[in-house]
Amino acid sequence: MKIVYFVHDVHDAAVERRVRMFNASGATTTVLGFRRRDQPLTQLLGAQVIDLGKTEDGKMAQRVGAVFANLLRPGPILEAAKGADVIIGRNLEAFALAARARAAAPQARLVYECLDIHRLLLGSSLPAKAVQAVQARLLKNADLVLTSSPAFEREYFRPSVPRLPPVYLIENKVLALDASAVPPSGQGTVASPPGPPWIIGWFGMLRCKRTFDILADLVRQNEGRIKVVIAGRPSPAEFTDFAAMVAKVPGFTFLGPYVTSDLPHLYAQCHFAWAIDFFEEGLNSSWLLPNRIYEAMAYGAVPIALRSVETGRWLERHQSGVTLDDELKEITKQVVMLEASQYLALKASVDSVPRAAIFATQVDCDALRQVLLEP
Repeated sequence: MKIVYFVHDVHDAAVERRVRMFNASGATTTVLGFRRRDQPLTQLLGAQVIDLGKTEDGKMAQRVGAVFANLLRPGPILEAAKGADVIIGRNLEAFALAARARAAAPQARLVYECLDIHRLLLGSSLPAKAVQAVQARLLKNADLVLTSSPAFEREYFRPSVPRLPPVYLIENKVLALDASAVPPSGQGTVASPPGPPWIIGWFGMLRCKRTFDILADLVRQNEGRIKVVIAGRPSPAEFTDFAAMVAKVPGFTFLGPYVTSDLPHLYAQCHFAWAIDFFEEGLNSSWLLPNRIYEAMAYGAVPIALRSVETGRWLERHQSGVTLDDELKEITKQVVMLEASQYLALKASVDSVPRAAIFATQVDCDALRQVLLEP
């Protein structure tokens, strides 16, 4: 199976995870993608990478311009797509290029991998309606949609897309191709000691100002009972000087960017993992199932989520983690004033979740191969 994979950011750790899954399924993969860093990649886990240019987080007009620049000079993407069995576009900007590349391989299956529903896909302005029309047109020729949360299909695609191809759910689970790498239930690390100060980890793409403010207030108001460890890449569109902001909050520690192999160590420092996001409140933030819940549970931290959103529903379905009301009124009782014995009970609830709900294994890679190829 030859896969040609168009992506919005070749440096995204989730792109690396997907390429690992393709490799494990026996595919030969070529990656064509934009980047958010200055240095282009030439290969990713053995896959050739074709650089499509640099784009900026939060600058939609610039990203649209980069897409059009490649559509107007399609030679490299058409050449890369020759002989492809499957052409995949990760998010809408990459899917537009994937659809164009199919001209070089009309027999290939065209797949839309949608991991976020951008606010423009839900708005009523003229630019929003234009983006929605583009997506609808492209989906008419798609063979499959991959999503990471059932809410994307239930709340967005089914109600708003008239000609929807089959949808396949592939959650953001921690990839463990070696079965021995999946720790047995009950053997996750417990941050030591299991008592105050309770340490909350906020990891990943850092783009939610409201989260920063909530956690900062929580630390300031609770006299040493709460500390926060932060790691990841702050969005420059949301935070102009993230390190300086952190420095003003006693009890905050910012560790900077990390790689996937750092995750066990990061979560081992924490009692809890912040899995609440207000960046697109009521829309994408309500529907997504973020990497954080799977990573936290894999490496021993207790996720904190809102019970009214899909993340909270996932946790309550698995009878695990901490779920809060939308106003976070319960956070003092459920986190700040927790006793050690109560925390250990929460930790036990995390350890009781079936490993298959948290980890993706070779079985998941084989299933993905099957759904990508089936007519």
